[in-house]
Amino acid sequence: MQAANSSHLDLQATAKQVMQQHGFEPDFPAPALAQLASLKGQPENPPSPDVRDMRNLLWSSIDNDTSRDLDQIEVAERVSNGDIRIMVGIADIDAFVAKLTPIDQHAAHETTTVYTGICNFPMLPEQLSTGATSLLEDQNRLAVVIEFVVDSAGNLKSSDVYRALVRNKAQLQYNSVGAWLEGNSGSPSKVAASAELQDQLKLQSDVAQKLKSQRFLHGALNLQTDEVRPLVLNDKVVDVVKQQKNQATELIEDFMVTANGVVARLLEDVSSLRRIVRTPKRWDRIVQLAATKGEELPAEPDSKALNDLLLRRKAADPDHFADLSLAVIKLIGPGEYVLERPNEAAPGHFGLAVQDYTHSTAPNRRFADVVTQRLIKAKLAGQPSPYSDNELTAIATNCTVKEDAARKVEREMSKRLAAVAMQNRIGEVFDAIVTGVTDHGTFVRVLQPRIEGMLAQGQHGLDVGDKLKAKLVRTDVNRGYIDFARA
Repeated sequence: MQAANSSHLDLQATAKQVMQQHGFEPDFPAPALAQLASLKGQPENPPSPDVRDMRNLLWSSIDNDTSRDLDQIEVAERVSNGDIRIMVGIADIDAFVAKLTPIDQHAAHETTTVYTGICNFPMLPEQLSTGATSLLEDQNRLAVVIEFVVDSAGNLKSSDVYRALVRNKAQLQYNSVGAWLEGNSGSPSKVAASAELQDQLKLQSDVAQKLKSQRFLHGALNLQTDEVRPLVLNDKVVDVVKQQKNQATELIEDFMVTANGVVARLLEDVSSLRRIVRTPKRWDRIVQLAATKGEELPAEPDSKALNDLLLRRKAADPDHFADLSLAVIKLIGPGEYVLERPNEAAPGHFGLAVQDYTHSTAPNRRFADVVTQRLIKAKLAGQPSPYSDNELTAIATNCTVKEDAARKVEREMSKRLAAVAMQNRIGEVFDAIVTGVTDHGTFVRVLQPRIEGMLAQGQHGLDVGDKLKAKLVRTDVNRGYIDFARA
């Protein structure tokens, strides 16, 4: 076992080095910092007639406990006949960062904020992403509002997109709101203090659940991913803990999925970026996995049939559903960005079972969303597209490449952090599942705690989704290696 120095500062330096190795530039260049210094504050009143003043509404945000880069806020209101109007306000990044300015050029290169577990590397300077462009509580902010009306069954009836001035009235957190919505704890203090906010959140959650049900009916995949984060005490990583979805995370997820669909359809008559997940190349292995559960899938890829199976398995064996989900996710493969021209349909999103989907709801941390925001604003203003097809193609390619690079950075750092937490557990045997089989080796994920590593011994004959007993034989914090042997 490698006895490595695992101090907070060393891990931060390592994170920066890993970022650079994967093509990122974690430090903002001087021209970007000069532009940042010249930026002025947010306007107090709507700057033009096409910007609606919507500060009076009971907007709220729900995000992680420590998040400051708030991209979206939400509010709901009853319309008629059981219909509900949902409004999602998205931070107007373009109001501060114009195309081809130094900050924009840096963001275009990075394309994403990278979360390493020990520190974050923001796509935009934090004075913007966690300050002037973040939809923080009790601050006036410019936003692009994505509005949609949903009927009592969760069907989308109409939609609209426009610019507005908004004000977040309650900055809330996933864990506390989720526990309250699920009846597992009392309401958070801000929620307890406002009966109107309580009604608002319950209404939003009810609509979100109906939207989710409609997506599942159309074949969207019901997948469960258990993410982990490092537990840091006194600047030392002492464990890795699981983060689970709840009704609050699902509320935001369901609203964002719907909002992104609304934007994609708005931009159908102009060239735009699409977020796609291609039909799985390894469908045959998904069919084999289904067979091991006594289930049958059609020979050709069918998202509706797969989701029906997932729903059955979740009901039949909830304790191991995350394992099945993980295997399916790995076999489907990652998403990507592509150019879609008018009247030329992109491949669509297999996991969501939709044809029209883009990314527009996280412009503080994803460059594709900034680009889409500019396309929206140009269309609303009746102006030509700010991007040529060649530019959009290049942006799509770079965003896809950098997203993959960001996953590698996060995975490498996750392994280092996990190695720190596991370095005193050499020799222990764990339940595990195979998550990848490549030319570089066979990779497994331990189920508790949920950490990944390489199967250094006994890997022959295994494939994605297979379960096994894995013995921890080595950790190397400096290189992020966690090695197992088949027990």
